[in-house]
Amino acid sequence: MDLEYIKRIGTAAAYNGGRVLHSCLGNISDIRKKGDIDLVTEADTGSEKEILATLLTRFPDHAILAEESGLSPGDADCQWIIDPLDGTTNFAHGLPQFSVSIAFAHRGRVVVGVVLNPVSGELFTAVSGKGAHLNGRPIRVSQTETVSEGLLVTGFPYNFKEIFSEVIGRFARCLKASRGVRRLGSAALDLCFVACGRFDGFWEQNLKPWDTAAGMLIAKEAGARVTDFSDMPFTADGPEILASNGKLHEEMLSLLKSEDTTV
Repeated sequence: MDLEYIKRIGTAAAYNGGRVLHSCLGNISDIRKKGDIDLVTEADTGSEKEILATLLTRFPDHAILAEESGLSPGDADCQWIIDPLDGTTNFAHGLPQFSVSIAFAHRGRVVVGVVLNPVSGELFTAVSGKGAHLNGRPIRVSQTETVSEGLLVTGFPYNFKEIFSEVIGRFARCLKASRGVRRLGSAALDLCFVACGRFDGFWEQNLKPWDTAAGMLIAKEAGARVTDFSDMPFTADGPEILASNGKLHEEMLSLLKSEDTTV
């Protein structure tokens, strides 16, 4: 299987979806709710339509898992995992911090990842075993040794009100221990920013495969350590993700597993 070709087509699909998002930014007329704070716009569906058209023209037999249209049957050994707009809330408010995320899995293992911010033009890519790149240049995780010297990033799950103490407890412990914590609103970009060393660690829970599949591979190929909160191997359908530069991973595991919820 030619993974470089897969990456090129995935990249073309991301740019096609990204053009829809760029053209719609600031011009959204239809914002709907999938949940209390989980939004979907015509840009989500328009971007997904362009992505699917690009991929299925070349690979009509491949399976698809996409955020808006769900699971489409096909060759189970070859599956595309697509988020046409990761960061919809940011997008709906005109904040240019969002992305297109496209991953390709072969026999259940993610082997290609593409994440594009269509506003900044930053394109993050990875092929399994070939490293990670930002606009064609190799990237690596940071060398920060401790959480106290680190800048972290996180996100709050859509059901955070149901698990508020748990979520805020983790946030508070990491905030107290680190140089700072940011919340940018796109898990795919958060993982890519760990990959290129802008952040030293990222954690979140209750994400979906399309949120993490591409960014997880990009982070790992850049040298990141990616697990769940119990240090078990992370899978794209897992409920928790912790990605770090590796050097402060154990310290972050301790912060995330602590039962202390004092804020």
